[in-house]
Amino acid sequence: MDVRLLGEVQLLAAGRELDTGTPRQQAVFAALAIDPGRPVPLATLVDRVWGDDPPAEARNVLYSHLSRIRGLLRQAAVLGDDTAGRLDRRHAGYVLDVDPDRVDLHRFGRLTDQGRDPARPAADRAAALAQALSLWRGAPLAALTGDWADGVRQAWHQRRLDAAVAWARTELRLGHPDAVIAAAPPLITEYPLAEPLEALLMEALHLAGRDAEAMDRYAAVRTRLAETLGADPGPQLRALHEALLRGEVRTPPPARTVTVPAQLPPDVYGFAGRTAQLRELDAVRTTGPARPVAIDGMAGIGKTALAVHWAHRAARHFPDGQLYVNLRGFGATGDPVAPAEALGGFLDALDVPPERIPAGVPARAGLFRSLLAGRRVLILLDNAWDADQVRPLLPGAPGCLAVVTSRNRLSGLVTTAGAHPLALALPPAGEARDLLGYRIGGRRVAAEPDAVDEIVARCARLPLALAIVATRAAVAPELRLAVLAGELREAQGGLAEFDDPDLESNVRAVFSWSYRQLSPAAAELFRRLAGHPGPDLGAPAAAALAGLPVTAVRPLLDELTRAHLLERAAGRYTLHDLLRAYATELAGTLDTEPERAAARRRVLGYYVHSAYAADLLLNPLRDEPAAEPPPLPPGTVAERPAGQPEALAWFGAEYHVMLAALRGAADDATVWRLAWALTRYLSYHGRWHDSIEALSAALAAAGRLGEPVKAAFAHRYLGCAHLRLRRLDEAGTHLAEALRLYRLAGDVAGQAHTHRHQAWLLEVRGRYREALAHAEQAVELFTAAGDPAGRGRGLNAIGWFHAMLGDYAEAVTVCRAALRLQAAAGDRFGQAETWDSLGYAGQRLGRHREAIDAYRTAVALYQEFDDRYNEADSTASLGDAYHAAGDTAAARAAWRSAADLFDLIGHPGAAAVRARADA
Repeated sequence: MDVRLLGEVQLLAAGRELDTGTPRQQAVFAALAIDPGRPVPLATLVDRVWGDDPPAEARNVLYSHLSRIRGLLRQAAVLGDDTAGRLDRRHAGYVLDVDPDRVDLHRFGRLTDQGRDPARPAADRAAALAQALSLWRGAPLAALTGDWADGVRQAWHQRRLDAAVAWARTELRLGHPDAVIAAAPPLITEYPLAEPLEALLMEALHLAGRDAEAMDRYAAVRTRLAETLGADPGPQLRALHEALLRGEVRTPPPARTVTVPAQLPPDVYGFAGRTAQLRELDAVRTTGPARPVAIDGMAGIGKTALAVHWAHRAARHFPDGQLYVNLRGFGATGDPVAPAEALGGFLDALDVPPERIPAGVPARAGLFRSLLAGRRVLILLDNAWDADQVRPLLPGAPGCLAVVTSRNRLSGLVTTAGAHPLALALPPAGEARDLLGYRIGGRRVAAEPDAVDEIVARCARLPLALAIVATRAAVAPELRLAVLAGELREAQGGLAEFDDPDLESNVRAVFSWSYRQLSPAAAELFRRLAGHPGPDLGAPAAAALAGLPVTAVRPLLDELTRAHLLERAAGRYTLHDLLRAYATELAGTLDTEPERAAARRRVLGYYVHSAYAADLLLNPLRDEPAAEPPPLPPGTVAERPAGQPEALAWFGAEYHVMLAALRGAADDATVWRLAWALTRYLSYHGRWHDSIEALSAALAAAGRLGEPVKAAFAHRYLGCAHLRLRRLDEAGTHLAEALRLYRLAGDVAGQAHTHRHQAWLLEVRGRYREALAHAEQAVELFTAAGDPAGRGRGLNAIGWFHAMLGDYAEAVTVCRAALRLQAAAGDRFGQAETWDSLGYAGQRLGRHREAIDAYRTAVALYQEFDDRYNEADSTASLGDAYHAAGDTAAARAAWRSAADLFDLIGHPGAAAVRARADA
């Protein structure tokens, strides 16, 4: 018997095709055949056949179809087919008892697994993959409609594409480019955005001596990607294109080194119970094409704990990494994470350079799914608000799995994405007792069973509440559980959001009881934490909220952590959403508005002043429209990093908190200061999308403040950020507006900086002579403004553009003058840029030793600033200079070092530089 699901649903027996009946009967047959040998529950069959809107008589109709399918299988047996299967009813559901290899879809999977087995000879792998691809007769379940059929088609299209890429790569390594040239174009017509397949076709054309056709393919795919995704080709395609331009002979490219993300939060201490749900998650992972899982349940019921604990258990099955994001769907700030922001974080974790991250959600989602093709990655989407927030974050690759948690039931995700719903109810009383026993010891639980039962009841079996009580019991082993139960009995009150007719008591009683155990100082700090912008904080920020020294606040943080009212990980502290809500309510009840406002001023003052101090270490010669911030509020101590490494570390830990503070700040002056202080860090580290968000807020604040110079500054740096992302039109618009505002304000230095950035924009557009004119104007304006450091950078720009125009001797003369000015002004970063320009011009003048020395000096200076991109770029140029001087060994060493640096920051330049080293 041969069951065919790849294409229209068919059943063949003894070489004859049997009539599988109406499309609805075919859907029932396919719903069984996709899980051969495994029970399919009746409810699952209904869901696969009718989706969320089954008719009232669905089960009766289903029984009728099942009866006809049994007759069809008997007909196959009568024809003498000894492989004919049976349809059995078992306790867990209906089973199509047939060898999975008789189902083409599963045969395809077995063959592709053989084709990826590194232990097999390459020729055998290619043959297995070719055989798998030959099974494809068309889109799976071709005549069937509905969300489930659509989901199967999407998953198996991706598996086919992955198999085609693996086959083409293997054939090229076997030296068979003609086979790839013949088979790839039709596949690319079906999958026009499949960059890996396009790259392999270009490689095959090159190996066949057809470079002109390969170049045409590149031009076509670049246009196609720009029109469809608004993105440039990826690093593999670009590196191949550059190699073809240089006329280099290449072998098939090795796989790009990719960082394996491991973003899961720490596993849950004391996790107990939820055995059935863990098994259910395991079953979803192991059966059929991966479906997202949607875990829903009330606040505090343990959705995140279950998801994180299971993810750690299952991580070994996802060797290509685990991604995590807290979508903050129910955060106290009311500011959920936008899909674009979440996708940006995922793409960053997957080593996508900032300039390759597209702007829009569809383009980012497309790139995200393309990167996951052929990989096995687990994605944990925690605390989602609704299905719309989640859909763009779902992978398309069959080897990946998304697990979503939400307080809302995500029915839309079940309908449109075929998600497996997992509704989390309150744990049974037995599991609740197990949780207590795991944390405080089974003997104590067994010794006072009545007290345990009362604790479980008064905690409403809610895991968060049980964990709080268990912590109190664990740190006081001499305290009888009956005493704890009595204290809970006496506690009063409840948060409105905890009120639920299905709960046996009010959970706020547990919170208030735990809160009452705190010392007065720790209780006050707990209330103050409600005023922090989140999502986490360090001890110095907590000290600012409390108006205490850090040495005094650390014991209070430890007390809150021991009471399970605060979580600590990697030196940072986080507050559960429910506890934040409780702290907010307490603060509103027990503290005055002046007290709460003072705490907010202290913590914002802490961030502004600390950021100013850290920024000064990153950028001693900053061109600033912002004066020093006002004095720190009383009781606040800002951090003063000791040096540049400490400043970078501080920004790395706090920049996301500053972005949150910027979003929620009501005072425009504070918004401006926070954005201004972030500008250099975000720029140096290539966080261009975050930079655009911060600067856009700064621009709006400057407009409300009526300060055009601040608006001009925001426009100028917005232009730079858009330029880095190669959004040239947006960059030009912002830079033109910056120049207009600087002129109106009479800010000569601001005009000079803007002309220098406009020169950079013209350089990207290849208009070097116009760029030179802007650089010359910048120098005139810097001179008029009495800004020697700015004049030095402007002169370097003039020298660079002379080099771009081929006048290398003039470039050296001007750059040496720039270097003298920069050295006198102490502008070491400017000196690095100028030494790089001198290296470029010197090499082209044949002064190889001077060029080598210049590049080495530039590299050393960039290392001082931890500027890895420019360090890598100058190191690659150093390799070019060594090569021109005839020192091949030194050239290869420099190129490899540059490629490693590019890899470290996920920059696409790594492939081209490594190709030079390996040529």
